Amino acid sequence: MKRRTLSSAVVVLGVLLMAPTPGDTGACGRTATELEHDRYTNARKVEDCQRCQECGLDTARCQRACDPKALPEIVLPPTCRPLYRDGEVCLRALGAASCDTFATYVDDDAPANPSECDFCRVPVPEIPPGFGDGGGPGAGVGEASTP
Repeated sequence: MKRRTLSSAVVVLGVLLMAPTPGDTGACGRTATELEHDRYTNARKVEDCQRCQECGLDTARCQRACDPKALPEIVLPPTCRPLYRDGEVCLRALGAASCDTFATYVDDDAPANPSECDFCRVPVPEIPPGFGDGGGPGAGVGEASTP
């Protein structure tokens, strides 16, 4: 009897785990919509300023974030098409970060980027066959064999 109950529980959990993640469908039944660039960058600037003030940080990035005349620094590549949900998750992560962690995000020398805000990664190009295998360009490709 215990074995049958355990098997049933495993099957139910397996079915539930196959469901899409909330961000894949727009979350909570919402239609997935693209992130509005200007709205997101302005919200990110406000969040950065609030966190800088809350954490007592005075980096150059904090100063620019809190300067009402400065434009937001966030740049999204033209090929990047994040969803509105991506922006929400990023802003929530910034707000939940400890002051020590947030300080790494606004560091003047080497600012880190929270993984939740890294939704515009540039894909790494695939290495064509013959490159990187020690054979040099075209090695093993289109070469005629000699008897």
